[in-house]
Amino acid sequence: MDFGIFADLVILLLVLILPLVSHGVERNVEAFLCVMGALSAGAAGAFSAQLIRDAVTHPIPITVAVFTSGLLFKWARPHIGEALVRLRLVVPLPVLLSVLVTALALMSSVITAIIASLVLVEVIGGLQVHEDHEARLVVVACVAIGLGAALTPIGEPLSTIAAAKLRQDFWFLMRVLGPWIVPGIVVLGAWIAFLPLRLTGPTLTERQEAETYRGVLVRAARVFLFVMALLDARWLYWINTVSAILDNATLTAAEISPRMHLDQVRAVLMSLLISGGMLIPGNIPNIIVAHRLGIRSRTWARWGIPLGIRLLVAYFILLWL
Repeated sequence: MDFGIFADLVILLLVLILPLVSHGVERNVEAFLCVMGALSAGAAGAFSAQLIRDAVTHPIPITVAVFTSGLLFKWARPHIGEALVRLRLVVPLPVLLSVLVTALALMSSVITAIIASLVLVEVIGGLQVHEDHEARLVVVACVAIGLGAALTPIGEPLSTIAAAKLRQDFWFLMRVLGPWIVPGIVVLGAWIAFLPLRLTGPTLTERQEAETYRGVLVRAARVFLFVMALLDARWLYWINTVSAILDNATLTAAEISPRMHLDQVRAVLMSLLISGGMLIPGNIPNIIVAHRLGIRSRTWARWGIPLGIRLLVAYFILLWL
């Protein structure tokens, strides 16, 4: 076996297993992924001045957006909390969450998945939902946001790369994926309305005042490391469900080609989008929300993997049968 392939297999297993069994790795998953990406690039002999330059400069716009948004939300947090309290007095909590998640998912292709996930953090962080119920709610919401963000090239890295590699216009992804993604978002939003949501935990004020300026800076740094870890496109092609472990944007760069038939493009992108929600490292919104709300990797996998499998089976039937 070629050494590069063997090394990638070992790295794949480490990326899959260590965040689930090691609390230290789980707490610093972005730095861990960055190290694994560097090892993979080294094993493949892919290090170059251009790669290093891209790794340092490419994450900057996303990092600045996360940092700026974090500051804005921190300053606006008291007003957000008051608005949530008023809304909860007139709208049942399941209905409120269902509408908010559906709206965020549909808007994520315009406001980007990162901004949508930051808004989600503020909404969920301002509620008093039991930890286990909160995790299930967040996983469903992040899957919905990940799907919605793929409808335009500005929504998330996957859609940006796909549109560029396919050499298509701005609305191409909306035409190809919209009829499949929009109903899926509506179904996920409706599903949220029926999830068990037991209220408990700290008060609204306590949870909303918990984040410091250091926390905003640390979250931006984590996103920087996470995006930096994705730039070596030689990170294993294997199967699309690897995007639950790596990032779906990396596999999009490896698999999408203008020579592919439209049905193939649709199938590849849908499988990548769904699989990206199964584990925390699969997509940037997962990283942001899980870190801010303190959701463990095993807890995410507990809800994300069954949900992903159900969606993959359902879309396979719809797409092919």
